[in-house]
This record gives sequence, C-alpha cells and structure tokens, in this order.
Amino acid sequence: MEGIEHRTVKINGISMHIAEKGQGPAVLFLHGFPELWYTWRHQILALASLGYHAIAPDLRGYGDTEAPSSISSYTCFHLVADIIALLNFLGEKKVFVVAHDMGAMAAWHLCMFRPDRVKAFVALSVPFRPRNPKCKPIKMLRTFFGDDYYMCRFQEPGEMEAEIAKYGAKQVLKKILTDRSPDPPLIPKENPFGLSPDNPITSPSWFSEEDLNYYASKYEEKGFTGGLNHYRNLELNWELTAPWTGVQVKVPVKYITGDLDMVYNMPGVKDYVHSNKGGFKKDVPLLEEVVVMEGVGHFINQEKAEDISNHIHDFISRF
Repeated sequence: MEGIEHRTVKINGISMHIAEKGQGPAVLFLHGFPELWYTWRHQILALASLGYHAIAPDLRGYGDTEAPSSISSYTCFHLVADIIALLNFLGEKKVFVVAHDMGAMAAWHLCMFRPDRVKAFVALSVPFRPRNPKCKPIKMLRTFFGDDYYMCRFQEPGEMEAEIAKYGAKQVLKKILTDRSPDPPLIPKENPFGLSPDNPITSPSWFSEEDLNYYASKYEEKGFTGGLNHYRNLELNWELTAPWTGVQVKVPVKYITGDLDMVYNMPGVKDYVHSNKGGFKKDVPLLEEVVVMEGVGHFINQEKAEDISNHIHDFISRF
C-alpha cells in the first residue's frame, strides 16, 4: 500500500513481521483481534506524511509473525517483552503508542511495566482496567454475561477454531469486523455467528472487499489460534500481575471510543471513564482527554480513519 515497507525481524526469540513508513519520531501501532497490522493502514500513511515513523507489527501469533505453540507463551509479559525487544532492535528509546482492542490491553501493560519507553499513549476502545484482586476476569465475565460471552467461549483450546472453520474464515471475519452493535458479543452454540444465506452481510463503505480479502488470506493461512491464545491467558495474566494491584499508569493518555462500542457499553465502563470521583482519572492521573465519537462502533480506526489520524496527531504533536 502506497510505499508501506515490510520486513521480518528476529526479536525475543520469535520472528516478527512489521509494516512501517516515514521518518521522524516513532509511533508504534498495536492491533487487536481479529486484526493485523493492516488495521492501521490509513493511520500509517497519515502519520508518515506528517513527519513520523509509523510502525505496525503483526503481534505474536498473528499474520506473518511467528506463533509459538504453547498457550502460555502469550501472556502480557511475553507481549510487552516483544514490544521492548522491537524498540531495542529499532533503536527507539521512547515512542508514541497507539493501540486498539487487545492491542490496547497490551499497551496498558507496557505503560504499567515500562513507562520509561512511552512518550504518550492514545488508547482506542479499551480504557485502563484496574486489577480486581477479589475476582478472576473470566469468572467475572461469566457472572455478568453468561457462558456464551465471546471471551468465555474463546477459552477452550480448539473449540472456537473448529466453529470458525465450519463457517469459513472470510464470512466470520466479515461478520466481526463490520459489526457495530453496542450489545455484549455473544457466541451461542447454535449458529454462533448469526450467519444466514437469507440475510447476507453488507459491507460498509469503510471496509472494502479488498480489505476483507487481505484479512481472510492471512487468517486462512495462519489460523486463529495465535490470536485466541491472547484471550486464553487472561486468567494467568490476572495471577501474574498481582504485584501491580492498585498501580497508577503514569504516562500521558488520550482515550477515544465510539458511543456504539461494545466495550464502552459494558456495565460500569461509562461510569468509570467519566467519573469525577476516582475512576479512570484516578488510575491514570495523566489522562488528558476523553473523546466519545457519536454513532461510531468498535473498529473505530477503520470506520473513522481520517478523524482518528487527526486525533492522534493532535495529541502527540504536543510532546
């Protein structure tokens, strides 16, 4: 795409694919599930044209990056170690970070563990979530939403992979990546993705057939296990991060979400984000701005690509 360069680098014991463009201060983009570096295609071009070095890896287990076979090789410490090793390889002591979905969770851990490597962080969709020492995350999600909640359904190795294979990667990706529902994502055992030949999915203007084909080609080649393994470590991450209970994230942060985003609409999230008494601002004292975009769903950096690029630049240009 328009001068985006690709290379594979050896870092932290794995081969990692990165896409990059531009010269100047480094901006590191971290994608979510089920995505790839490609989710940042618009922002890479925009930030490079504004004088930044835009860097977007396929995270561990995704796309053209190596996928270790062990589930326990996908903890938050592995992901942060990959990021630090990548920065060291690139010779970048400190970077701007932009992240979405599960990539934002990895970025929050980066900010917790190594704030010395982060100039500022633009978090999309997922705000900081302080560790609850009284309840493991999957148990809590089951209590709120039941066994069909997507993160709960992702836990059993091989089960979700088999269900995706039954319906086909392309159709499942199209369903997920174009979904704009604010409701909790449920995956029932019966017709888990709600696909029907009588009700075909219409792609929005911001997500082309070419975009879908790129995602599908990579997931058909790689499979979904690597990405799902990130979710399969949520309980282990909870155990491993016990020493950081109550920690504050002390890097400058801008948080952007859509009012239709299913994360933003989870019970308690709006109150936490907008609380004047504690909440987000207490846990992230350098939180500078919260932006809620009207009529926008979860995949905000694709749906509102130009707006998000402008928001990123407006924030990082202050530093």
